[in-house]
Amino acid sequence: MSKSSSRFSKHRFRLFTSRERASKPLWRQLVWLSKVTGATALLLLITIAGLLLYLRSQALPAAAISQSSQMYDMQGNVIDTFHAGENRKSVPLDAVSPYLVQATVAVEDQRFYQHLGFDLKGMARAAFVNLESRQNKQGASTLTQQLARNLYLSHERTWKRKLKEAAYTVQLEMTYSKDQILEMYLNQIYYGHGAYGIEAAARLYFGKPARDLSLAESAMLAGIPKGPTYYSPFNNMKKAKDRQKLILSILTEDDYITAGQAKSAYGELLSFRTLGDGQQEGFAPYFRDYIRLMAVDKLGIDENLLNEGGIRIYTTLDQSAQRAAEAAVAEGLPKDTELQAALVAIDPRTGYVKAMVGGRDYKQNQYNRVFAKTRQPGSSFKPLVYIAALQDGGMTPVTPFMSEPTAFTYDEGRLTYEPHNYNKKYFNRNIDMRTAIASSDNIYAVNTIMAVGPDKVISMAHRLGIESELAPVPSLALGTFPVSPFEMASVFSTFAGAGVRTEPTAILRIENSRGEVIYEAKPRREQIISPSNAYVLTSLMESVFETGGTGNRVASIIKRPVAGKTGTTATDAWLVGYTPELTAAVWVGYDKGRTISTSESHRAAPIFARFMEGALESVPPKIFPIPDGVVSVYVDSISGKLATAACAQHQRLEAFTAGTEPTEYCAEADTPPAGGEDKPVNQEEGAGELSKQKRRSWWQHLKQWWDN
Repeated sequence: MSKSSSRFSKHRFRLFTSRERASKPLWRQLVWLSKVTGATALLLLITIAGLLLYLRSQALPAAAISQSSQMYDMQGNVIDTFHAGENRKSVPLDAVSPYLVQATVAVEDQRFYQHLGFDLKGMARAAFVNLESRQNKQGASTLTQQLARNLYLSHERTWKRKLKEAAYTVQLEMTYSKDQILEMYLNQIYYGHGAYGIEAAARLYFGKPARDLSLAESAMLAGIPKGPTYYSPFNNMKKAKDRQKLILSILTEDDYITAGQAKSAYGELLSFRTLGDGQQEGFAPYFRDYIRLMAVDKLGIDENLLNEGGIRIYTTLDQSAQRAAEAAVAEGLPKDTELQAALVAIDPRTGYVKAMVGGRDYKQNQYNRVFAKTRQPGSSFKPLVYIAALQDGGMTPVTPFMSEPTAFTYDEGRLTYEPHNYNKKYFNRNIDMRTAIASSDNIYAVNTIMAVGPDKVISMAHRLGIESELAPVPSLALGTFPVSPFEMASVFSTFAGAGVRTEPTAILRIENSRGEVIYEAKPRREQIISPSNAYVLTSLMESVFETGGTGNRVASIIKRPVAGKTGTTATDAWLVGYTPELTAAVWVGYDKGRTISTSESHRAAPIFARFMEGALESVPPKIFPIPDGVVSVYVDSISGKLATAACAQHQRLEAFTAGTEPTEYCAEADTPPAGGEDKPVNQEEGAGELSKQKRRSWWQHLKQWWDN
């Protein structure tokens, strides 16, 4: 067949088909069209169903929402918030004011509970407005779409991003309930000034939790996410109020509130916090830094989790004690000087760190001197020597040593050490341990370490919590090797705690964002020294604050039984002491090893005294409890022997660990005189008299405390 005949045949076929169709009845054409439409619709439904099944089977990507972590004190008050540039704290929907929830839905997505993720009516309205104005004036993103974008996507304007947003929107609607979506939205939306989520916003703007927001406050906050820069009341109060008025009018139209409520809320004078204000800005800053360091370095908490994981750290800080500490340091240091101070307080019964001040001004210098292992403790170290002598050295409170200029030889006679007393004042006679502690006699202390052995003192110091390096030389007794105030507070807490060393604790527990405990403190407790020896040393150190003692000048400030020890070097001043409830170490000096003047060396004791009284203001005075194994007898303070009427002018009541009390009498005879005036006081009577004196002392302290 020729090419021309072939073309003719095809042409005839096309004409025939067209004529055939044209000749078909109308009803057949409608049937054919409905079949095509039905098939297309079915294919579309199958495609949509398949797409939905596919999206349902796919997991949503990980949401990059950070939550602020918080630090709490002993009373459950927030003292700090950690965040990596974002202040965020997630709360459940029922912890948000219903006014805020309704206001947010009303202004952002009125048909939120009706649509399936996309508001088709809103999209049509927005398209018409934008087409009419030829500008992109309105958007129609639902809360679910905004959540999908904020959780998983960037804000770039591309078709790829829009398609992903649509897919994630569908997945969110299929995976979560409406309330869950709304809860997630309210916890991640940005409210300006670094506040992410409604809880952070409520605290930032009004200083209250989201559950307590009023109608007026809710309408104000609900308007901010539309444009945090434009609608923040801190930036533009007029725009913020206009936005608030719009939201109140919408709530009125929706019959959620009355016109009267709207008018009242709009006219309400809101009490905003000062931007940047807040307790966490300046309260206990050195303690907060210490907690962060402990959480990351010692407990192994990931720093990202600390900044963004919404964890809660519960600490041992006592706000009353902390305020007293900060006030005592501020009052105790002269203005316009570089003199520094450090104070740390520990509860000896629990090991809890109750207060911490690492310097005079955190804003100027963040270095925490509480942990500075560069300061010589001076005579405040001597109680470690004496407890080693009482516990392991066979000495008692009446062991005598001559107080006079002395040259000590050591290292098998190759070296010599010649200490001196302050101002070169000596008793030039035998003195006992109580006199040596009260007057801070250096010769007695070096005699003691030479008798006991420096190695035993170092061993005792390490068991009591000293980690700094110590050398077995005579000068160790005078505190020539640097230790930190924290170490000293820990040591003296063991004295106050009846010889039990409880590991110092600052973090009680850590919870994750779901409230699950991921760390809980279990401080170690160990009986380092016997309760009787701990009490004997405490009794000896009480004399520091009595007449003739180096701490007597602040005795009028402290209205309760207290024990402790002062310490002074050319560059450092210390007072470390305790009551039955609280131990504190105070250091004063300069950062760069500058020498301190005589007046500056006297500043540690007043800081200690004011702090102890301030921290224990609501606690009645208590005597140190006398444990079993302690006996009390009258002794002659000159000879150290049991007192009789022959030496009554020098007698005093002294406590001993049972079995170490003296057995000889101050009279020349080896046995007590037969009756008459020279009969010594027996141990039982002495113990009873000690308890009476303690009770009288307690009552006198209580009267003084009440009168002041």
